[in-house]
Amino acid sequence: MLKLRIAAVGRLKERYWREACHEYVKRLGRYATVELVEIADRDLSHGIERAVRSEGADLLRAIPDSSHVVALEVGGRRMSSEDLAKSLEGLMVDGVADVTFVVGGSAGLAPDVLARADQSLSLSPMTLPHQLCRVVLLEQVYRAFRIMRNEPYHL
Repeated sequence: MLKLRIAAVGRLKERYWREACHEYVKRLGRYATVELVEIADRDLSHGIERAVRSEGADLLRAIPDSSHVVALEVGGRRMSSEDLAKSLEGLMVDGVADVTFVVGGSAGLAPDVLARADQSLSLSPMTLPHQLCRVVLLEQVYRAFRIMRNEPYHL
């Protein structure tokens, strides 16, 4: 079974975000093992570059060496739901057993994290708040598995 990890900067403080994520993690349980890793966001008033570097170091520690890393960023590759399904299916066919999606904080991802990424993905050309990004990502990954298995959710 594929191991999926969402490593994200910031906590989901509001109950409705946590519940939405929990719902998709529960649904994904039929297809993959899902782990949500929250990295503390840093105070940007002490310097944006310093904060991003510090968040990046924590993100890198949360990613296993063997994981295939997908960085979420506005400038990443845009994919349809079907393309995401093909991408995940291709990884599994190639023997990839661990995939980590990385979501940055309000100031983005550190260059070291982007360098570690095997690919980058854009959920939208618009900037999304990290809470919404996580929900959209989990829903799209769930949809991808349904597409891969020709199940009716996507239709």
